[in-house]
Amino acid sequence: MATRGAKPKPAKLRLVDGTHRTARHGDSAEMRDATEAAATSFGKLVKPAHLKGEAAKAWKKFIDPAAWLDGSREPAAIAFCELWKEFLFNPTGFPASKHGQMRAYMSELGLTDERNRGDHATEKEKDEFFGSD
Repeated sequence: MATRGAKPKPAKLRLVDGTHRTARHGDSAEMRDATEAAATSFGKLVKPAHLKGEAAKAWKKFIDPAAWLDGSREPAAIAFCELWKEFLFNPTGFPASKHGQMRAYMSELGLTDERNRGDHATEKEKDEFFGSD
């Protein structure tokens, strides 16, 4: 049965995107040390050698920039890349159930949160009333 509400965000992702609150989550220095210890125990997330073609491109495009992922997320990352390859091969024959799986993997990996994408704007939009010259 599904649980209500948003899933808890991983500690490292809270630190990366700036949503860590000391009153709610504890000391940020202790949290940073704990996440670094977990990352060293699982190791860095590296692309498996068996990923080829579109799956390897998906890894490079989606997984490599996600600095918050560690080795514990490898199975989800591989499954997402394989689903992406399958989607690109036959988009019209890709069933809705697999769309749901792909969205779930993206959510689990933290790829659907816009705050994780960084600031890609080259020039800020100027407000005609409050903009400064």
